[in-house]
Amino acid sequence: MKLHELKPAEGSRKARKRVGRGIGSGNGKTAGRGMKGQNSRSGGGVRTGFEGGQMPIYRRLPKRGFKNVWAKHYAEVNVSSLNRFDDGAVVDPVALIETGILKNVRDGIRILGDGELTKKVEIIANGYTKSAVEKIKAAGGTAKRIKFNPETGKTELEVL
Repeated sequence: MKLHELKPAEGSRKARKRVGRGIGSGNGKTAGRGMKGQNSRSGGGVRTGFEGGQMPIYRRLPKRGFKNVWAKHYAEVNVSSLNRFDDGAVVDPVALIETGILKNVRDGIRILGDGELTKKVEIIANGYTKSAVEKIKAAGGTAKRIKFNPETGKTELEVL
């Protein structure tokens, strides 16, 4: 079998319906929309979720809780996963993505203190837990926090 001999299975491909193309097509004139009414007009129809005037389900169901639209969602990294870096390496958001520890930085990176750190690394992140900072210092590394300075409008590094 060659590439040019490939064909889809019989009946798996169907030609699209061409409406408004003459009386002989079976879908001419009104183009399958019927004679009159809301749905026959251009721009006609009802909005999503409209139930003909009945109270729609999204209003009948009770609402619970609160979703904070200003909440920050940090990408979390445990100190144990930083052992794959070499001694003296600078671990910043770019390095975490390149090594595959993170896929997405989200609103920032927070280092958590789960596990043990055996390498002496310099870590640059947006937040740390107390236990994470202790473990980084115990291993001989440094923890730097990315901090926004509203006076200058720039980000700065704060050594913890």
